Amino acid sequence: MTRVLVVDDEPGLRQSLGLLLGDAGYQVAAESDGRLGLERALREPFDLILCDVRMPQLGGLEFLRAYRERGGTALVIMMSAYGGEDAALAAMKEGAYDYIPKPFRPDEVVLTLRKAEERERLGRAVAGLRAQLDSGPDARALVAESAAMRAALDLVARVAEHRTTVLITGESGTGKELIARAIHRASPRRAAAFVAVNCAAIPENLLESELFGHVRGAFTGAGSDKPGLFEQADGGTLLLDEIGELPLGLQAKLLRVLQDGEIRRVGDQRTRRVDVRVLAATARDLGADAGAGRFREDLYYRLNVVTIHLPPLRERPGDITPLAHHFAARLGRRLGRPLSLAAAAVAWLEAQPWRGNVRELEHTIERAAVLTDKEILEPQDLREGPLPAPHAVGGEAGGEGSGEWGVGSGTLREVVERAEREAITVALEACAGNRRAAAKQLGVSLRTLFYKIERYRIQ
Repeated sequence: MTRVLVVDDEPGLRQSLGLLLGDAGYQVAAESDGRLGLERALREPFDLILCDVRMPQLGGLEFLRAYRERGGTALVIMMSAYGGEDAALAAMKEGAYDYIPKPFRPDEVVLTLRKAEERERLGRAVAGLRAQLDSGPDARALVAESAAMRAALDLVARVAEHRTTVLITGESGTGKELIARAIHRASPRRAAAFVAVNCAAIPENLLESELFGHVRGAFTGAGSDKPGLFEQADGGTLLLDEIGELPLGLQAKLLRVLQDGEIRRVGDQRTRRVDVRVLAATARDLGADAGAGRFREDLYYRLNVVTIHLPPLRERPGDITPLAHHFAARLGRRLGRPLSLAAAAVAWLEAQPWRGNVRELEHTIERAAVLTDKEILEPQDLREGPLPAPHAVGGEAGGEGSGEWGVGSGTLREVVERAEREAITVALEACAGNRRAAAKQLGVSLRTLFYKIERYRIQ
């Protein structure tokens, strides 16, 4: 039960708040002045404190300041009939959670306390998520200094305990799978399997068998029964990454699974029930794809119950420095030597566009750490890491780096890589980002194209 301490010199208000909050399910204690309230707040554990601003012995702002200085952790909500906005601002500056002007309605007090409880619950959930992810065997950084990322983590904490389907959107490298794992680890399914599949990395003719399984003799080479990923994730969570690349025929079958909770292996006559929470991730605009007929509208609405959008790193520059320090410290532990970033290196990192987002930042620091024995990385160490950006391929006409062949100077390998990167970028732009169509245009398999997109960090 949530414990509330009321500190106010008006006996009638103490009594009425005690009755009101008691009826609302709170355990209430009360003190008549700030000095007695401070002693009790430091002596006993309270979750919330309602404190008047003007009181004998010790005023509310002095109470709040002393309480925080002596390590008090409860959320404090100030009350006053005087001062208006100026009093509210002063209370917030001292660390109050909220301010309620007197006289107030009973429902206003209860609503304020409920909001404070929810904030604390979400804060604990987010802290738990960060601790789990940063300590896991496959942990990467979950830095949420920016408001956008804090909002994303709040959503994770809210949806994790439910079975709700979640669509995670964002550019490549923003951490969509990391967020999916966070949802799984914070959910009641955490003890069961988390299975991730990249829908763009598996050939279309094999994808149905991969997802739903097959029976012996279903096709050439099917020598035995094989469960699919839905069965492997039974009781747990299945992440369908790059969901926008799923062929239309399989989209219909996926929709039936989401609606009925049943799958049918390829070549089988019977259905099997599965209990799987489905998360989907994409870098595409599925709404636009659905409107253009490239993605089923009914599946889009079935997946898009809750959307968590991860902004690109360039739109949350406040996360670059803490991410960089996190990666450097973790790499230092892995390499067995102290590793940090010089101030100039941090400034250089903050000035980069990071088209590959968090993944590119991580790989840049890792490459620099591996290629040098230094304990403090400088800008010149980091410059060796990132590949040239796609738009810079070949250089400007007559500019530095342009050459007789139009692909810039360098070793044969560098010339070939620049040419490949440019060809893939042009093909993707011509195909409006459709990787399957781009692979066909380039005359390579989808798997090969996907590998090269990852290698060159092409958007």
